Amino acid sequence: MGTSNLLSLMGEAGADIVGVDWRMPLADAIPLVGDRAVQGNLDPTLVFAPTDVMTARAAEVIEAGRAARGHIFNLGHGVIPSTDPDQLKRLTEFVQSYPVA
Repeated sequence: MGTSNLLSLMGEAGADIVGVDWRMPLADAIPLVGDRAVQGNLDPTLVFAPTDVMTARAAEVIEAGRAARGHIFNLGHGVIPSTDPDQLKRLTEFVQSYPVA
């Protein structure tokens, strides 16, 4: 959490995948990590939003992730305990069904 100032160093450290929390747009993070895959970074509070808002933002994250060497979609800092499991299921189904480029 709050590691945006370390992304360049994380990339230089040689990791294959660098996690990006939700506070840093992937479009800004990807150039900092170099030729690495990224993991992240939907704001975890978006699972409390209406489903269409959540999935629209998820689509933006997926599209931004296409610029990286690879992209693992996830919540940018874990699941909040009070999250509705059904909303997580809707998000998971959306991401899994999203068209591959």
